Amino acid sequence: MSIKSKIRTIPDFPQKGVMFRDITTLLKDPDGLREVIDSFVERYRDVPVDAVVGLEARGFILGGAVAYRLGKGFVPVRKKGKLPYKTESYEYELEYGADAIEMHVDAIGKGDRVLIVDDLLATGGTALAAAKLIEKLGGSIVEMAFIVDLPDVGGRARIAGAGYRMFALCEFEGD
Repeated sequence: MSIKSKIRTIPDFPQKGVMFRDITTLLKDPDGLREVIDSFVERYRDVPVDAVVGLEARGFILGGAVAYRLGKGFVPVRKKGKLPYKTESYEYELEYGADAIEMHVDAIGKGDRVLIVDDLLATGGTALAAAKLIEKLGGSIVEMAFIVDLPDVGGRARIAGAGYRMFALCEFEGD
């Protein structure tokens, strides 16, 4: 059974016209979760990576498991005000307003090669902000990895346009 078939679609959530892709059904399935983690690990096993960064919140689940299997450290990127030590932040624009994400100032070292992991790529705003934050701390982005890509929303094009590489295990186009 494919990864895509284990993702539940919820129409009109959080607002009318949106088809929400719910990965909790995939994560609760032992075979589905194993397939996701194994697929990421297989892709990055021989790629020089110093750290795996997971984006709040589902990226923590995936990134932590991938980092463990690759024998690398895991670094969380959190919403502003959630980390206890000195942080570096990056503010980015949303459709209506702005948001900010943070990392500990010592989470990424100069020259560290970083893999960013999250569950879903929509507009790409948070992933691009994380990339800029990592670069601000001296790291470089190896690739951004997602379970789901929603290419119609434009994140893939934005990531490519910014000069980054991305990978997704499946995509949902226009459905």
